[in-house]
Amino acid sequence: MNPVATAILIIVLVGTFAYSASKRWKLMFIGGNDLPTDNLGARFNKMLKFAIGQGRMPRYRWVGIAHILIYVGGVVMGLRALILFARGFVDDPNFGFWIFDQGENGTLLGNAYVLVKDILVIAVLLGVATFFYVRLKGGMKRMTVGLEGYVVLTIITLLMLTDVLYDGASVALAGHSSMWEPLGSALASMLEGKSEEELATLQKVGFFGHITLILLFLNYLPYCKQFHEITSFPNVFFSRIGPVGKLPTTEDIEGRLEREEPLGVAKIDHFGAKALMDFYTCTECGRCTDQCPANMTGKLLSPKQLTMDLRDFAYQHQDALISSTNGGASSNGDESNESCAAHEVDLVPGVIKPEVLWACTTCGACEQECPVFISYVDKIVDMRRYLVQEKAEFPAELQNMFRGLETNSNPWSFPASDRAAWAKGLDVPFMADNPEADVLFWVGCSASYDDRARKIARATASLLKKANVNFAILGEEEQCTGDPARRAGNEFLFQMLAQMNAETLNNYKPKTIVTSCPHCFNTLAHEYPDFDAAFDVVHHSVFLSKLVKEGKLQPKNTINKKVAYHDSCYLGRYNDVYEPPRETLRSIPGLKVLEPAETRDRGMCCGAGGAQMFKEEEEGGDRVNIRRTEQLLATKPDTIASSCPFCQRMLIDGLAAKDATNVGQMDIAELLWQSVEPAAQAQGAPPSPLGNGAD
Repeated sequence: MNPVATAILIIVLVGTFAYSASKRWKLMFIGGNDLPTDNLGARFNKMLKFAIGQGRMPRYRWVGIAHILIYVGGVVMGLRALILFARGFVDDPNFGFWIFDQGENGTLLGNAYVLVKDILVIAVLLGVATFFYVRLKGGMKRMTVGLEGYVVLTIITLLMLTDVLYDGASVALAGHSSMWEPLGSALASMLEGKSEEELATLQKVGFFGHITLILLFLNYLPYCKQFHEITSFPNVFFSRIGPVGKLPTTEDIEGRLEREEPLGVAKIDHFGAKALMDFYTCTECGRCTDQCPANMTGKLLSPKQLTMDLRDFAYQHQDALISSTNGGASSNGDESNESCAAHEVDLVPGVIKPEVLWACTTCGACEQECPVFISYVDKIVDMRRYLVQEKAEFPAELQNMFRGLETNSNPWSFPASDRAAWAKGLDVPFMADNPEADVLFWVGCSASYDDRARKIARATASLLKKANVNFAILGEEEQCTGDPARRAGNEFLFQMLAQMNAETLNNYKPKTIVTSCPHCFNTLAHEYPDFDAAFDVVHHSVFLSKLVKEGKLQPKNTINKKVAYHDSCYLGRYNDVYEPPRETLRSIPGLKVLEPAETRDRGMCCGAGGAQMFKEEEEGGDRVNIRRTEQLLATKPDTIASSCPFCQRMLIDGLAAKDATNVGQMDIAELLWQSVEPAAQAQGAPPSPLGNGAD
């Protein structure tokens, strides 16, 4: 086409992109290289499914489909771009690296490719039209709607149109249409009557317009949200492999203190390369914020805005941060001062308001939605860790929880001697007396001390006895797993509790641990292995479902109730346990299981996680538990069922606030016990004394 002009375009614009990209690359490593290199096969498969395969895009149907159309079109047009760049150096409008040559003397693959390309040009334009429509009608609440979005959509549109213009002029110059080029042939028919010189000019406009737009767009990427077109693939590849609910463990806390290393994240350069890559990859789609229970109820927290604020701060101080990290003193005094200032800024409250961090319930809904696997909970907890452990700045109510965990190993400061009081009259053995027990029933703090939650423990123990399971409890030897301390940012206190519990567990080495609390389950199963305490941990919903399937528990008594089931975040989203609780409920004769609109992996948090159970909610509109209760009440149930003592407490409070005195709240174990035990049904409640679901 024109080798000199093509070469100049490539050298200049690729060179400027390389300069911008090198800056972003250096910025990404200001906090060190923590990109994981383990489980490469699993990482590749994850990237294949979710980045290349766009696995999460259909969760938002129409805009998801529109995005997939643009994405697939972009992939196919990527090959087209390489072909056009090559044609800039060869005098052959049908050249396609020989394999993809088109025209009468072209290959079947080359001509078929051109046909597919034309179809996808139409698909891309339809996808672009969808996004233009969404923005022009006012957008979606979750989306960032601004000039940048319109610029990107306009560039994509012009890329498609210049491609069609190039094809149309080329077909017209050749003097014959082709079934393989429907768009080019259609435009060629519209150009009939144009002189050869005019057609050649249009061909050059289409060609150079297309490749120039590609190179300009490439240079725009590092400065806009479309940077994810480059970073999303590696971001998914380097994302978490393994348990979703596992937080990273702070190693050598005492050594860090001696070396004056930060406990948690205080400055922007305390974030590693993966966190910075997360910031680069945010598409500003707002899917995370759309599902955030704190944001939905009027709190300041927006996972999208959190990411954007941290990203924008890093971008704003990019040169200074890079200069300081590399140890180079700038010759410019102002820049050197800026470098020091940027490194010394406390992210909280300098960039992020404390209320944003403390509103998070750690429910994981944001991470479940993100199509490019950005993580949020770990960053929030890391910033909490610094506030709690180094600045002692945290909501006042958490002080009582911390004190209770430290002195009495439970968040309410109840005496350890009362931990097994719930089991009075049930003849439940202790591990100290029955060390060969097949199952250790890990009761948890809530079911040990909360009057209402104790009925969950009694029902579970009664069912285990009914099924002739050889089980035992730890009694006073059991201590809080430390989950609320860890999620609140007190990593030191968590590790203290974890190490003591790990020592106890390793003393008995139970074959299986069954727990009725999803928080205990998640922590014991996924976080205790870091403390050399790896055991088979099962939630009671799974264990009870298994006992029913095996015929060891036989639900016989009819319970004619409509039950709305609430998914616990730490059981569902974090551990993918959705069916076992429902299977248990469906096994009960007469029981009808209702599903709220917001269910399973889109079930709204009850509001208790992330240590919210032990503090007041941040200022905002509704309380999270009340909003969730309203969603469940919309199904018009007789009873709301759950499988978490924290959820139970929040839902009971929600029902009271809504004055729903006619609706009960019961754990699945309580409902199953009423169906399994004739005496429980006859009395209308499980015996000794499990209650009927009223608090």
